[in-house]
Amino acid sequence: MARITKFGPFELDPGKFELRRNGEPVKIDRTPLELLFYLVSRSGELVTRKEAVDHVWGKDVFIEADSSLYTAVKQIRRALEDDTGKPRFIQTVARKGYRFISPVDQGLREPFGPPKLQPEPVSTQRISRKEYSLYGMLLCLAAITIFMIRFERPPYSSGRMKLVVLPLENISGDPQQEYFADGMTEELTTALGNLDPEHLGVVARSSAMHYKHSQKPMVQISGELGVSYLLEGSVRRSGQNIRISAQLIQAGDQTHLWSQSYDRELSDVLNVEREIASLVAREVGLKLSEKTDEHVKTTARINPDAYDAYLRGLQGLNQRTREGFVEAIASFRLATDLDPSYAPAFGGLARVYALAPIFAGIPASEAGPKSLAAAKRALSLDPGLADAHSAVGFVSGHYLYDWPTAKRELQLGVKIEPSNPYTHFFYSNSYLSPFGRHDEAIEEMRRAMELDPLSLAIHSFAGKTFIWAGRYQEALAQYQLANRLDPNFAMNHQRLACLYALLGKFEDAIEEETKTRVLSGERAEDVVASMKKLRQAVVAAGITGYWTVELQLCEEKPEAYSYPYGRAMVYAHLGRRTEALANLERAYLDRDEQMTEIAVEPNFDALRADPRFIQLERRIGLGTVGVVH
Repeated sequence: MARITKFGPFELDPGKFELRRNGEPVKIDRTPLELLFYLVSRSGELVTRKEAVDHVWGKDVFIEADSSLYTAVKQIRRALEDDTGKPRFIQTVARKGYRFISPVDQGLREPFGPPKLQPEPVSTQRISRKEYSLYGMLLCLAAITIFMIRFERPPYSSGRMKLVVLPLENISGDPQQEYFADGMTEELTTALGNLDPEHLGVVARSSAMHYKHSQKPMVQISGELGVSYLLEGSVRRSGQNIRISAQLIQAGDQTHLWSQSYDRELSDVLNVEREIASLVAREVGLKLSEKTDEHVKTTARINPDAYDAYLRGLQGLNQRTREGFVEAIASFRLATDLDPSYAPAFGGLARVYALAPIFAGIPASEAGPKSLAAAKRALSLDPGLADAHSAVGFVSGHYLYDWPTAKRELQLGVKIEPSNPYTHFFYSNSYLSPFGRHDEAIEEMRRAMELDPLSLAIHSFAGKTFIWAGRYQEALAQYQLANRLDPNFAMNHQRLACLYALLGKFEDAIEEETKTRVLSGERAEDVVASMKKLRQAVVAAGITGYWTVELQLCEEKPEAYSYPYGRAMVYAHLGRRTEALANLERAYLDRDEQMTEIAVEPNFDALRADPRFIQLERRIGLGTVGVVH
């Protein structure tokens, strides 16, 4: 009889059919555990996919081989906390199979093999592999039945369920294809989010991407995101052909509700996405409207090269950097050239140009018209494209001061795609907050945070939303939450520094400004010198000393007040109204997107009674807001 086999901190006990870590049982399903026994028994050898499938599932039992094997290996890696990038236990041999690479204690009395899952029969008649496999399947069905009794799936009428599409794993063997797997993750997220937003909330891509290459157990991920279901899978691309494997897992008991693999041409990828969305809807108990059901079943094909360029554009857009935006613009343009009828590519171009003045330094006078032209083309092809409506709303508000259009288009974005966190985000900060509708603005931001619970950008900006509402303690709590999510996010430290300065907590403001500068790449010795100067100024002259030194530091990036809009804040605090208003005029001419915030920005409270400031508000279209903090 085989003894307990040890490797690293783990041990396999065939007698108890158990995996243990440092003596404690590790939770792992039966099938992946059986596969682990087999891989360990052939430690150091290549186990082909066919060998693994034949051994664990049997030659005569039909399964979705790639999908089931991939899932089993992924569960083993989670149980062993193994990193696919730097594996210690399970090595993937591209297009061939797997190899167990950890040293194994071979203290066995007989050749090591998979544990027997049932007692040997009294009869000497040999049980066939087919009978063995069918027996195992019956055990699984019985277990699932028990689980379904204990953890009954929430009925459709029980309220809004939540689901996350975990980052699809790139199993092509080519790291350059990561953008494709990530783009497919985003597209599936969008497809599922649009099914039935009233009853199914789908966690946004940016939060899901926190779990890329993560070895966290499913139960931990579902708890952190508050989801009822998890969709995971893989994508392999070879030229113009793709293989997509996906499976749906119920969070409560880790039951695998459904799995499927698709071998298609890349031009058929939209139909695969729609089919997966439809099957997931059925499994979670959604009753789709006739219109949605008809859309899901509509056959659609796409130019594969245009789709590839579109996914590259998404990758650049999501980086939120100057370089990423340059890449996104080029890729979206290529997609529209390759397929002039592909609405999402025009929508992506509208999004990237709308935000280009912020992230890429492209002047609003150039980027705004290009965004509107791309959005207009997108909406002529697909009037229901939420991203294009939101882009029109954003540009109309921040750059054109055309508030009726901004309101209409931003509301349309929310109505069409309520599961998209950024439709709520832009409606909140590009219309509701500027007009002092603070309760509504905060509610929209809370919806955005619910849909994208790990988004630093949204959590941090929510702090500004609370500040504009005069709710400073909630703003402080929001910034502190963002710091806990990522203490290295420089922008959040900068915003927190501004809040502390507004509250007169200058020591705290200096501490946060120090972190901002260091994280932004400024030399440590320069930061120390600047902050020392600020501290001395506060001791010597209090609030006036602080703002006087901030004015001297204005030209030193990444200082928060180094642009005309920010310098106007400093001058306002120093009581130098003429200089403050001159800088606001400059920001107005530059179409700085922050100018739409002046009616609710507390740093300008000292200017509110000045006729020149009132006139500026009116030119922006905010003359009736009348917000006073």
